[in-house]
Amino acid sequence: MKATAPAERPTAAKKAAPAKGAAPAQKTAPAQKTAPAQKTAPAKKAAPARKTAVKKAAVKQAAGKKAVAGAAVAEKAAAAKPWKNESHAALVRRARRIDRELAEVYPYAHPELDFENPFQLLIATVLSAQTTDLRVNQTTPTLFAKYPTPEDLAAANPEEVEEILRPCGFFRAKTKSAIGLSKALTEQFGGEVPGRLEDLVTLPGVGRKTAFVVLGNAFGRPGITVDTHFQRLVRRWQWTEETDPVKIEAAVGELFPRSDWTDLSHHVIWHGRRICHARKPACGACPIAPLCPAYGEGETDPEKAKKLLKYEKGGYPGQRLKPPQAYLDAGGKPAPPLGPGDGPVNPG
Repeated sequence: MKATAPAERPTAAKKAAPAKGAAPAQKTAPAQKTAPAQKTAPAKKAAPARKTAVKKAAVKQAAGKKAVAGAAVAEKAAAAKPWKNESHAALVRRARRIDRELAEVYPYAHPELDFENPFQLLIATVLSAQTTDLRVNQTTPTLFAKYPTPEDLAAANPEEVEEILRPCGFFRAKTKSAIGLSKALTEQFGGEVPGRLEDLVTLPGVGRKTAFVVLGNAFGRPGITVDTHFQRLVRRWQWTEETDPVKIEAAVGELFPRSDWTDLSHHVIWHGRRICHARKPACGACPIAPLCPAYGEGETDPEKAKKLLKYEKGGYPGQRLKPPQAYLDAGGKPAPPLGPGDGPVNPG
């Protein structure tokens, strides 16, 4: 019976059976452990990238629009370059067309100084140096009420005149000129304002610009008034490259009939004060933009340019306390009188 004992050894074989012992191997199956990889799905994390891509596209689109707008201005500027080399005949035609169009825009243009006679206009023009016509118009009623004639002003007490003229700025120098030219009128011209250029420029404080204002508006004798506005605009329009007022006067005078000179001066000066400003011209609201080589130097957006308009073009009062009826009929408003706290102002 002991010889049969080895027959029970298959029990050891059961211990080595791989069927039950292989169960731990299933626990390390990689298929289930890779599930966390689904948490790193890139679909949701890519959303910010799409937003930035949209923003970049919008920026590029806006830049493209600006580039197109800039190109349009550049094209207009480039189109203006031939005007630098235009013939004299073409320049004459363009200059006269500008004046005709300005005459339609400002049919009521007039000297913006209040006056009732040549003496008042002469004094007011002298006082307008380095200040506004508005401030002069607010000051002269008191001056002329107290000193209505050259004889009266010639005999005035300088200190009293200085106090009246203080709001105009440079009141001491202006008092000296006003009293001095009044004495000259009294002593040399019988108390009358002369109607000749060569006589007017001999008076204290009177130059060619002042003389032409008086000649053109008090005597009806044509003259070109080359003030700061006139100088700025005629150079922007490339009517001349001169900087000296006398040379500008001569150069522009050749482009127009003599009979147009006074009205031309009004049209140019009015346009310079209302639309074609020194620092920021309202190019987008300018009626002669197609004829202007300097288009684009200022604001070209029509709505923004409209906000830059001054005086009656912007709905504001003008500079004269007693403007002509034609100005009032066109919607212009008279200027307010001098207030108690009003002092000197810069020219405008």
